[in-house]
Amino acid sequence: MALLHYAPPLDPYLTILYQDEDILVLDKPAELLTVPGKALEHRDSLQIRVQRVFPTATIIHRLDMATSGILIMALNKPAHVHLSRQFENRLTSKTYFARVFGHVERDSGKIDLPLICDWPNRPKQMVDHEHGKPSQTHWQVIQRDAKSTLVELTPITGRSHQLRVHMLALGHPILGDRLYAHEEAKVNNPRLCLHAQMHEFSHPVSGEKLRFESLHSFHQE
Repeated sequence: MALLHYAPPLDPYLTILYQDEDILVLDKPAELLTVPGKALEHRDSLQIRVQRVFPTATIIHRLDMATSGILIMALNKPAHVHLSRQFENRLTSKTYFARVFGHVERDSGKIDLPLICDWPNRPKQMVDHEHGKPSQTHWQVIQRDAKSTLVELTPITGRSHQLRVHMLALGHPILGDRLYAHEEAKVNNPRLCLHAQMHEFSHPVSGEKLRFESLHSFHQE
């Protein structure tokens, strides 16, 4: 699915929450690609912006273009290897905040639904109990109003579009989700209401546990 209109935000251009000789912790705005797209007009991305200042910086993980929040990059090869291993072995912990359509009745739960690429409609993903990869998400209600619910999401696995598809499967698509939400939820907010709120991991050199938080920037409409 091509980007019909790519207009990444320029203010703030780059938000660095933390930096040292080995790592960068950034706050990615919504509607900015994590890595460059194939087309020239899709080159602007968090990776390109960072590498203009830190040429050795490399991507460890990604956030969807429409998702905002915390993203970690490495500044040298040993840090990249160490951090990548933490992600692969699920030694990091992440929480996201999402505002979803409707009134979620239960206070918390776990979604365990295998996901696979919906190939004819890529990049969309879908639930597939026969061929899908295991995917689990814990969720907890933070706040309810008449038309939407603010939830905290803790992904156990890190599948593409996992949180978006899992909330859709729960019957409560994320507001502003142009890929998965029905029309009423899609037009309810001008942006995808999904934000990487917290990330905890071990420093690749000192081994110290680091925890970073970024308050979500979407609001009830």
